[in-house]
Amino acid sequence: MKTVTVAHSPDADDIFMFYAIRFGWVSAEDVRFENIALDIETLNEKALENLYDITAISFALYPFIKDEYALLRTAVSFGEGYGPKLIKRKGTRLKRNFKVALSGKYTTNALLFRIYYPDARIVYKNFLEIEEAVKSGEVDAGVLIHESILTFDDTLEVEKELWDIWQELSGGELPLPLGGMALRRSIPITRAIEYEEVLTKAVEVAHKNRKILSQMLLQRGLIRVDAQKLDKYLDLYANDRSITMSDKQLDAIDRLFTLGYEHGYYPSLLSVRDYLIPQEYRDFRFA
Repeated sequence: MKTVTVAHSPDADDIFMFYAIRFGWVSAEDVRFENIALDIETLNEKALENLYDITAISFALYPFIKDEYALLRTAVSFGEGYGPKLIKRKGTRLKRNFKVALSGKYTTNALLFRIYYPDARIVYKNFLEIEEAVKSGEVDAGVLIHESILTFDDTLEVEKELWDIWQELSGGELPLPLGGMALRRSIPITRAIEYEEVLTKAVEVAHKNRKILSQMLLQRGLIRVDAQKLDKYLDLYANDRSITMSDKQLDAIDRLFTLGYEHGYYPSLLSVRDYLIPQEYRDFRFA
């Protein structure tokens, strides 16, 4: 039986979507999917090393790994009226060159932040350490991601919503592309199509059985938040729009790539549709 590594972050939406496979609700013949949970910036760095067969990534990373990975249409997270938050201590005023903690160089929020705040002094930290760094005064501000956007301390306040930054930079009307999945190009196309179908089915099954799966994850202590916050978080990032990308979501990724290119972060301009797995290949081959 072939083992395929599926790397994802330990935040609630990724665990929710992939434990449908871990619990055996969805499977593929002659394939064992091995789940690996790491923080998103570690996953981004490992993707640069071409380490895992299938891996969660920040969409902002993708132009740097396009030759080694194809982008999957499923298990995606977009913000629609919400997203990461730039927070600071209550009552403080940020200077033009304020010191800020971000969750990683290759994250989508880091790309948008650097474009919007070019004079800020950036340090990178594990996303779980950012809130404390702001509270202690180690940094002036920090960008919170994952479940921390729902749970941060009441001594802190939001300086700017990354959603609002995205709207200003993108021109509005598009969802905020945060994270998705990429698959190693060395995997044969027919297998790649099969794996994408299995993952899509897993996300769909998890969504349809959300209440049962949530209870199982909470009972096993696999989630960092309580039941109420988990339910709210899944509404945001593991919903029916996570199952397979729409044209509007693809357009949003293209806009992100364009912003990165226009501001000198990418060497060339990409169109995301050119880097998806060609699902029609199997039909053409076996017609």
